[in-house]
Amino acid sequence: MTLQDITTLTDIKLLVDTFYDKIQKDEVLGPIFNEKMGNRWPEHLEKMYRFWQTILLEEHTYSGSPFPPHKQLPVGKEHFERWMGIFTATVDELFAGKLAEEAKLRAKNMAEMFNYKIEYFRNAERN
Repeated sequence: MTLQDITTLTDIKLLVDTFYDKIQKDEVLGPIFNEKMGNRWPEHLEKMYRFWQTILLEEHTYSGSPFPPHKQLPVGKEHFERWMGIFTATVDELFAGKLAEEAKLRAKNMAEMFNYKIEYFRNAERN
């Protein structure tokens, strides 16, 4: 089967739903996400659809700042590496093409930035 690139909102929803389904079941990340999200998963998924639709399809449906809700999460570099591994595997399983590669690059940059900022705020609070 030849994989297609990410081109529509339907593709974004498939990517986001498949990815977060894996996250919720993951033994390391699942408990952190599930505790934080509680019963707000549908709301979070909607936000993620709009976020990726804005980034990849240039349809500006997301507004806001993605970092603040993540600032206090009990996570470190290993969590971001695991998140990235699951994200990359999900993209590669479902899609191939320019936007699929862009999604992985954007996710990697975001994971690195979030990890850096969380460490920064944690260190600032200790001092």
